[in-house]
Amino acid sequence: MPLTPPDRPPDPVRQLSLFGAEAADPSVADLAGLLAGPGEMVRMGGTARLSIVVDAAWRVHVLVAELARRGLAAGWEALGDQRHLVRTSYASTLAPLALAWLRDPPAQAPGGPAPGSPVKRPPAGFHLNGRRLRLWVAAAGKAEPPGFLLRLGVDDEACREPVGAALAAVGLPAALLDAEAGGPAYRITGRRRLSRLADLLGDPPPTAPPDSWPHHP
Repeated sequence: MPLTPPDRPPDPVRQLSLFGAEAADPSVADLAGLLAGPGEMVRMGGTARLSIVVDAAWRVHVLVAELARRGLAAGWEALGDQRHLVRTSYASTLAPLALAWLRDPPAQAPGGPAPGSPVKRPPAGFHLNGRRLRLWVAAAGKAEPPGFLLRLGVDDEACREPVGAALAAVGLPAALLDAEAGGPAYRITGRRRLSRLADLLGDPPPTAPPDSWPHHP
């Protein structure tokens, strides 16, 4: 895919938000934005691995670069139907994130079925900021006029309420869409909210299509 940035008119001068993507240096904690969306984690000993399926090649390039900025090696593989799997190597630096987000299922009675896989759920005090939202949008965001969609994990019911509360806390109250309405996803609508989202995220990656990044209405 071409990587030459498209020509864009200069953006107007805008005041940086305290929660915006430019407000602090990248950190591994920012990957909570991927887990708020369809990202997944697995643990192995004192390490963990993060993976996420995306629907376009440009997302692969952006995420691999963002993971590298946080000291994480990542690879990808094509899954077909334009889907790609982006996955980090196992790393000890990811272990605290996995410990915070993965909950062991309830213990089964003796003789009952074997325990299932850990359940993903945001930790107490989970919040969103520009860096976390930027990763979420890069992985699973898309314009759907008159709003903007932030896709969620299909089986991540435990995440939906706290993630919605975190969106509202940064001025982005959103409607939860179920599968029949094109979800699971949160949809942000309204001129003021879309402008707020654009301010928090900062400029789009050069390779992002116009319908995959929020702009000021």
